Amino acid sequence: MNKFKLLHNPRCKKSREAFKFLKSNNIDFEAILYMNDGLEINQIKDIMDKLSVNPIDLVRTQEKIWKENYKSKKLSNNEITDLLHEFSKLIKRPIFISKTKAIIAIPAEEINKII
Repeated sequence: MNKFKLLHNPRCKKSREAFKFLKSNNIDFEAILYMNDGLEINQIKDIMDKLSVNPIDLVRTQEKIWKENYKSKKLSNNEITDLLHEFSKLIKRPIFISKTKAIIAIPAEEINKII
């Protein structure tokens, strides 16, 4: 089992940069292709705990689905978490995760803060 995980979307430039950074530094990790498989609610909550953020802090607020449907609504943390579960593309990326911490890896060098 890998010590580290990367929430990865191969179509995202920042995510590819983090992936490349990990490979070039020989850091053993598991790429989680969450856009294909989605994430369970408990996984999302675990990531938020490790990041020490509220659900809204994990939302990609520039995504069309957010701007058109949710931006102007007053949503609870649970409702936002449910949206992140339902619409994986709303989750910020890339997220590098260790057993106890996580970081949004923009730029990719942010990974150094938790390895």
